[in-house]
Amino acid sequence: MLENSVMDNKTMSIRIMAESDIENVAKAHELAFSRQTLSKEWLTCALNAYPRNLCYLIEVENQVLGYIIWGQKSGFRPEVVLELEQIAVLPSYQGQGIGQVLITRSLDLVREHLALREARLKHILVSTRADNHAQSLYKKVLGAKVEATIENLFSADEVYMVARNV
Repeated sequence: MLENSVMDNKTMSIRIMAESDIENVAKAHELAFSRQTLSKEWLTCALNAYPRNLCYLIEVENQVLGYIIWGQKSGFRPEVVLELEQIAVLPSYQGQGIGQVLITRSLDLVREHLALREARLKHILVSTRADNHAQSLYKKVLGAKVEATIENLFSADEVYMVARNV
């Protein structure tokens, strides 16, 4: 099992983010997104948008290693187009499979959440810098493919990836 091998047999847990987690999650945001500011405010807004946004964190022994924000697009529909709004793993833990675990296990929780209102996941949208190596993660884990590139959108060219019929 991947989550038991990544951290020298320490079990990772994925859980819904709470307001009391903002301080620790903000540290991951600050390190992962150096061009963004006001990390606590950003994360508080994302968390307050529940259930439109579904925010999860990954931790080992009460240490936050990263987080993920999933956003439902275009209203609450029976077939949901979900956006991987943001994902971050602390730099010292990157490259160890934690992002993959975070995506797959939180996506299971999202599916459970959607099932409670008799909805199902249709597509997943991801946008990221064109030079972001995480594109390979999104391709591998979600089956996402680049469908559009917008030049100089934020700090560089941005690609829009879609995983269809997931």
